[in-house]
Amino acid sequence: MPDISKTALAWTSLGVSIAALGLKYAAWRVTGSIALYSDAIETIINVVAALTGLWALHIASLPPDENHTYGHYKAEYLSAVAEGVLVLMTALAIGREAWIDWQHPSLPSAPLSGIALNGSAGVLNLAWALTLLRAGRTKRSPTLVAAGQHVMSDVWTTIGLVGGFILIPLTGWPWIDPLLAGLIALNVLRVGWGMMRESIAALMDEAPDPDTLEAIRQVIAASGHGAIEAHDLRARIVGAMAFVEFHLVVPGAMSVNAAHEICDRIEAALRARIGDALIHIHVEPDRKAKHCGIAIPPYAFEEAV
Repeated sequence: MPDISKTALAWTSLGVSIAALGLKYAAWRVTGSIALYSDAIETIINVVAALTGLWALHIASLPPDENHTYGHYKAEYLSAVAEGVLVLMTALAIGREAWIDWQHPSLPSAPLSGIALNGSAGVLNLAWALTLLRAGRTKRSPTLVAAGQHVMSDVWTTIGLVGGFILIPLTGWPWIDPLLAGLIALNVLRVGWGMMRESIAALMDEAPDPDTLEAIRQVIAASGHGAIEAHDLRARIVGAMAFVEFHLVVPGAMSVNAAHEICDRIEAALRARIGDALIHIHVEPDRKAKHCGIAIPPYAFEEAV
């Protein structure tokens, strides 16, 4: 896909959410279905989430300042947490409406028109969810990934809803309508909890996945020719920025200039592998070696090249 800015994607997401909301609102109006009404409520949250995402992307793009010397990248996680809270609130609201209608069920009117309108919104959301997820992973944006996951949950809701809604005119059972609304509430609850859990873990500086850590270790070992070992490696990923720090042990007689060249080489290799990164390397003499961590083989750099 072409390189589209995160802000442009967020604005488009807002437009898609409004269009889907219009279709789902029309579906509810022509049928009076509590299930379609619940689906429309969930889409309202998509609109609010898109607005929240725009704010987060603006804040995250601001350069470091005196009060935020490491940048504003975590604003995207705050947006994802806020969206998760909104999703959980939506689930409770839908569950309440489903319970009320369960006690007094009634058959929806014009079910085929409702299915056509709601299904159209589902197709629109599917195309956009795939776009957001692909862009979010490419750009390492928690806001875009969270938005994509949310829209995709809406797609699965629509698929289940349309499939179940078809049974209403075939069977004449009015209780299917509130049952579908209750299932929507449970699905929304599941998605909201997952979004909050992942975002809170990131805000707590959870370590990257094992594959990313192993990639960092391999780069240090392959590009650290001249050093002896690296230890006390720590890393975290905040939005599109990686933070990496470790101790690099070099021969005690090595000059500052030579040690600096090794550090520059490692930093360049790390950024080439993991993207934008703030890297802090603490250089130590060989008497500080712990004989653990990342062993740097002799001539590793030449062999890697």
